[in-house]
Amino acid sequence: MRKKPIENYIVDFYCSKLKLIIEIDGDSHIGKEKADYERQMKLGFLGIKFLRVSDLDVKKNMNGVIIELYRKIGEIESDMKQPPLIRGNEW
Repeated sequence: MRKKPIENYIVDFYCSKLKLIIEIDGDSHIGKEKADYERQMKLGFLGIKFLRVSDLDVKKNMNGVIIELYRKIGEIESDMKQPPLIRGNEW
């Protein structure tokens, strides 16, 4: 497993081009949902997106994980192509 430090956190996988963290949640996350949520929110303020998958899906439903990963990548790439919001009378 490839760990990556970002700010004061260690994440499972990170794609800097898409600013996407992929977290694989297993038994070690049980009871830590609040801390995981707070970490995700703090990193989200940096413009980083998350894809969370369960370790069971990785083990038993890798095709579903891959489909979800492609969906998330498509969503992020679509957002990246959107023009910036126009404010006031600026063009």
